[in-house]
Amino acid sequence: MKLGIIQGRLSKPTEGFQECPTNWKREFDVLNDLKLNHIEWIVTKKSFSNNPLFSEDLSGYPISSICADNLVDSGTIEYVYNIKFLRKNLEPICDKATLNNISTITIPLLEESDITNDVRRGFFISEIRNYGLAYPHLTFSFEIESYEHVIQEVLEVCPNFKLTYDTGNMTSLGINHEYYLEKFFNKIDNIHLKDRTFDKETVTPTTGETQFNKIFNYLRSSGYDGTYTIQTAREETGNELETIIKHKEILEKIYEKSI
Repeated sequence: MKLGIIQGRLSKPTEGFQECPTNWKREFDVLNDLKLNHIEWIVTKKSFSNNPLFSEDLSGYPISSICADNLVDSGTIEYVYNIKFLRKNLEPICDKATLNNISTITIPLLEESDITNDVRRGFFISEIRNYGLAYPHLTFSFEIESYEHVIQEVLEVCPNFKLTYDTGNMTSLGINHEYYLEKFFNKIDNIHLKDRTFDKETVTPTTGETQFNKIFNYLRSSGYDGTYTIQTAREETGNELETIIKHKEILEKIYEKSI
């Protein structure tokens, strides 16, 4: 099980709920002690101008992906998915990923950047295709909180387009995990591990509606070899390490019992 964690979950959320912490090196320092093997790096609108991705040599760190949270934007359709917006907010990330030997860019398509709307999705696909073609050496892994036909339309655009499957987000949609995992199995390269209720509340693993046993059973029996990334609920501030240790143990026990 290639188990890692989203950046920031090992630090107090003083700089933001999900943010690249100022002392980002500390999180890498404790990875081995926690028996985790990667971190999914975060770039947000708040940190974009001073994110260490643009100033540090990160090539020696176990970074599985750069999550471009800065693309989650509440602007109009024309603003969010036009050439200028992506040139400013995505192109620099692609260039730095290339320089730092980071193979994957994760693009969240949810909340303010949801593309369930047909027109909005059309704008997005017409522009993101250019990046898939311009950066064929990069994998673009889309975290899509939407339904089957929406996911399918995005993934079929370029061969280097993959899927980050968020267990909590998909639970909140009320979908059948086994059906979706089977449908998109060959495109899934990362699993975000999160438990949610049907009303979109992120909770401690096994206290929500996410059927981890069915998810792990399917993935293991099908030979899934991609990464798993912990993105579980924050609990008491100041106890971040203890929280992740507890959540990791819960998830690993379910995984070990799966077929």
